[in-house]
Amino acid sequence: MKLVVGLGNPGARYARTRHNAGCRVALRFADLHGIALSRERFGGRFGRARIACGAGGELDVGVLLPQSFMNLSGEAVALALQGLPVADPSRDLVLVLDDVDLPFGRLRLRAGGGAGGHRGLAHVLERLGRSDLPRLRFGVGRPAGPQDTADYVLEGFSEAEERELPPRLEAAAQALAMALGEGIEAAANRFNRDPTDAT
Repeated sequence: MKLVVGLGNPGARYARTRHNAGCRVALRFADLHGIALSRERFGGRFGRARIACGAGGELDVGVLLPQSFMNLSGEAVALALQGLPVADPSRDLVLVLDDVDLPFGRLRLRAGGGAGGHRGLAHVLERLGRSDLPRLRFGVGRPAGPQDTADYVLEGFSEAEERELPPRLEAAAQALAMALGEGIEAAANRFNRDPTDAT
């Protein structure tokens, strides 16, 4: 099976912050494919269904939103990989997260690599002891002034950004589906640019 993990912080306080962009992408993907995240499993909200993923045909896909804080995300991912028939995490797992080094709404899919300063991703890589984990980064941009980045990502998007989010979340959900069905490289070739142009 395939597994999508949206990284973020739990609870209403953080739900619409920039740091929870990965959760919002995973939620949009789940909504589009009718995957109800109605179960509490693996330390998070979890749902699973058979869905159509383009050229990949119909796939068994799980979506997990860890309910630990971001810097402990690896625990839920490790539990899920122990309890689910995910054959090869380097091919069958996609982590979804925010990225301050990408402009707002820009996507970047990669087959592996380091954490790039992202504490949630760093904990997953450390907990699993590997770096060959596919990930989809969703750009949230950097603060315009001297604001601390840690404070910035825990703020909500601006009103203008919220208005622009729906098509960008939609594109990110499409990128996820393509990554699951056709592989991370195929999705990267199409979506590693302004996602509103990836049609």
